[in-house]
Amino acid sequence: MTEAVTTPSPHEPPLPPEKPGGSAGGITPADIRDGAATALLTGVAGVLLGVLWAWLAPKAQYVSNGEAVFLKNSESEARIGADGTFFLLSLGFGVLSAVLVFLWRRRGGVPLVVGLVVGSCFASLVGWRLGLWLGPSADVAAAAVKAGKGVAFDAPLQLLARGVLLVWPMVAVAVHLGLTALWTPHDPDPSEDADWGVYPPPHVHSAPSDPAAPSAPEPPRA
Repeated sequence: MTEAVTTPSPHEPPLPPEKPGGSAGGITPADIRDGAATALLTGVAGVLLGVLWAWLAPKAQYVSNGEAVFLKNSESEARIGADGTFFLLSLGFGVLSAVLVFLWRRRGGVPLVVGLVVGSCFASLVGWRLGLWLGPSADVAAAAVKAGKGVAFDAPLQLLARGVLLVWPMVAVAVHLGLTALWTPHDPDPSEDADWGVYPPPHVHSAPSDPAAPSAPEPPRA
C-alpha cells in the first residue's frame, strides 16, 4: 500500500519566514525592558517637577491677629497661580519626555507607550506630594505662632484642580504618538515581497499567430 504524497504547486506563493525571537503579538522581551526603563526614568523625573513647583509657584500669605488666621490679601490669585504653574510645568515635562523617548526608540511600540503612561502618572503624583513637602509648612497654627501677631507668613501649597495631575501623561502620549506617526518608518507589506506567481500560467494561452506571416509552401503534387 502506497501513501499519496502531495507536491506543492510551483505557482503557489511561499510562506513568509518567521522572525527569529518574535512572539505572536510582535512584542519581544527587549520591548518590555524598554517600556519598564521608560516608566522608571519618567517616574524619577517627577522629583524635578516637585522641586520646580515648590520654587516657582506663587504663594499666598496669611496673617494672624493672635486668635485666628486670615488671608493677607483676599483678592490674591496665588492659589490659582499654583495650579497654573503645575499645569505649565506638567505640559513642558510631557512634551520633553515624549520627545526623548521617541529619539531613544524611534520604532515606538505598545510597551513604550504603556511605560510612558505609567511613568508620567507616577511622576505627577511624586511632583505633587514632593512640592507640598518642600513648600511652606502645612501646620498653619504653628507657623502663625512662629511668625507672631500681625506678621505675614507663607501659606502652604495647594493643588485645587486635581485634574492637572493628568496633564503630563495625556500630553506625553499625544506627542509621542504624533511623532511616531509622522517620522517612524513603517514595516514593509509582506504581500509586496512575496512571489505570488503568474495567473494564468503561460502554457494555458499560447501566443496568437500573426496572420501576416507567410505560410509554409505546399509540397508539389505528383
